[in-house]
Amino acid sequence: MPARPNRFFLRSAHRHQSGMTLIEVLIALLILAVGLMGAAILQLNALKYTDSARMISQASFIAYDMLDRIRANAGADYTWGRGESGPPNTSAASVRDLDLHDFEANIIGFAGKDAKGSVAVSGHEVTISISWEDRRSAGSPGARETFTLTSRVTSEQGALQ
Repeated sequence: MPARPNRFFLRSAHRHQSGMTLIEVLIALLILAVGLMGAAILQLNALKYTDSARMISQASFIAYDMLDRIRANAGADYTWGRGESGPPNTSAASVRDLDLHDFEANIIGFAGKDAKGSVAVSGHEVTISISWEDRRSAGSPGARETFTLTSRVTSEQGALQ
C-alpha cells in the first residue's frame, strides 16, 4: 500500500518565514536604546570624576609648591588665612609676600574667584589647605572640595625633616 503524503505537513513546509515582524524590530530598538543610554550615563560619570580628579591633582601641585617655598624660606612666618587677600606684588615686597601672592594667584587661576587657600604654621608643622566649589562631582550647588597638606619643617636653613 503506498504511503499517502500528509497534505497539512506539505502546506506548512512550503511556507517560509521571510524577514522579521514589527514587534521583533521594536524590541530590538528598545534594547539598543537602553544600551546606548547606559553607555551615555557611563561616559558622563567618567567625565565628572575625571574633572574632579584633575582639580584635586592641581590643588596638590599648588600645595606642594607652597610647601617647597616655605622650606626654602624657613625663617619667615607664612601664616595666612582664607579670608585674607594675598600681599601685593611690588618691587619692595619680601620673598614671603611674593610667595603668598603667587599662592593666591595659582589658586584663583585653577579654581576661580570662590577658591580659598590658607597656610597655618604651628611650631615645626605646616598645614596648607585649598578649598574650591565642586558642584560638578557632588551634584549639588555650593558643594566644596578641600585639599589639605600637612608636613613638618624646621626653622634652620637647609635642614629638612
